[in-house]
Amino acid sequence: MKDRPRARRSAPPAKTIPDLVLDIRAQSRRWRELGNLAALRALAGEAIAAGLAVAPRRPLGGAELSLLLTDDRRIRSVNRDWRGFDKATNVLSFPAAPPERIAASPLLGDIVVAFETVEREAAAEGKSFPDHFRHLVVHGLLHLLGEDHETEAEARRMEALEVEALARLGIADPYADAELVTEAVSSSIEPSRS
Repeated sequence: MKDRPRARRSAPPAKTIPDLVLDIRAQSRRWRELGNLAALRALAGEAIAAGLAVAPRRPLGGAELSLLLTDDRRIRSVNRDWRGFDKATNVLSFPAAPPERIAASPLLGDIVVAFETVEREAAAEGKSFPDHFRHLVVHGLLHLLGEDHETEAEARRMEALEVEALARLGIADPYADAELVTEAVSSSIEPSRS
């Protein structure tokens, strides 16, 4: 029996997740070194199902979603070329259709996740790698479904959707500590009296 050709780096064939077909590809050896793309597919599938359950917009049944698992070097290039930010990031989303066309588009879009950044953030925030990965997949999916966080109101709405989706997965609110820190800093600063 021959080993699988090295050039093939995809997970097992695309499997339907409620309302979507997921195509997942590990572009980085770091993801492949985890040794189980089927397990990553399962984690991504759970995150997508939870995100779809809370999302206000529904994609076309059977729409395709691509998940690219890459590294910091490659995501930095993509971030620079497509967004003008010359730095690595944890997740990028590329919607295939504007929000008003999502329900009719056979392609939902692409989510790109960088291994090193996910690993670093999970360790720094005391989260498990799988939980942080699922959070970023939910975040990316919500972007594909037309959610954003450019304004404070949009950020609150999107964070609430993420928290609700993550609760379905048994993952604690990733923003809870940030709110406590903000409140503590705000309450400890008194206006100057002159």
